[in-house]
Amino acid sequence: MLSARNQFKGTVKSVKVGNVMAEVVVQVGNVEVVAAITRGSVEAMDIKVGDEVKAVIKATEVMVAKD
Repeated sequence: MLSARNQFKGTVKSVKVGNVMAEVVVQVGNVEVVAAITRGSVEAMDIKVGDEVKAVIKATEVMVAKD
């Protein structure tokens, strides 16, 4: 269980691993959520393209814009 309420199930679309950090793109419906996490976390969780994951969003602020 996790206390964050903003949890979105999705599929890993891409993983770009650098020396220290990694960029993980998660497809959630028609939206892509991009996460910057440590390379160690990618390796520990064995994250790879096609995996079903949850994108958990915990932010101090959320902005809303309207055109």
